[in-house]
Amino acid sequence: MLRRAKLLAALFLCASVLAFARSPKSCVTAEQAAKMLNKDVCVSAYIYDVVQLADGTRFLDVCSPQTPDADCRFTIVSLWEDHDTVGELNKYRDQNVEVRGIVQPMHGRAGMVLSHARQFYGGPPKFKPNPLLARGFNAEESRSPIHDLNLRAQGGRRAFMNSRNQETLPK
Repeated sequence: MLRRAKLLAALFLCASVLAFARSPKSCVTAEQAAKMLNKDVCVSAYIYDVVQLADGTRFLDVCSPQTPDADCRFTIVSLWEDHDTVGELNKYRDQNVEVRGIVQPMHGRAGMVLSHARQFYGGPPKFKPNPLLARGFNAEESRSPIHDLNLRAQGGRRAFMNSRNQETLPK
C-alpha cells in the first residue's frame, strides 16, 4: 500500500511538472508582428526576395510582388556589419522561414534586425552593447565609464573633524 502511494505521488509530481512546463511560443505572421512593437517574437514568413543595397544592407522581402511597397508593413533587415554572423541569405529566397527577434519601428513600418544566423533556429540576436554606456571606457583607468553616484567615494569632507572647529588641547 505504501509503495503504491509513493508511485502515485511520483506520477502526480511528474504530471504536474509537465503540465506547468512552458510550451514554446508559436510564431506569428508578419502582419501580426507589425502590431507587436518592442516585443521579442518569432515571425513566420515567406521570403519572396532578398534585396541588397549598395552599402551592403540586406532586406528579406516578406511582401508579395503584388503588394505595393507603401502597403508592406513589415521587413527583416540585416546590416553589413553582421554579414559574417548572418551568412548567405539568398538561400532563403522562395522559402518559409521562422525568425526570432525584437520588432522595432523602422521608417514608418515595423521591422526586425537579423544579426545572427541562430535567429533562424529560435536563438537570440547578437548582443550589441549600448554605445552611450561604453563611451569613455578604458580598462586602464580607475574611474568608472559612467557617472554613477553609487560608485563614488563616500564621506567626502568630514564636517565633524573640520580643522576650523578643533578644540585646543590642554598642556
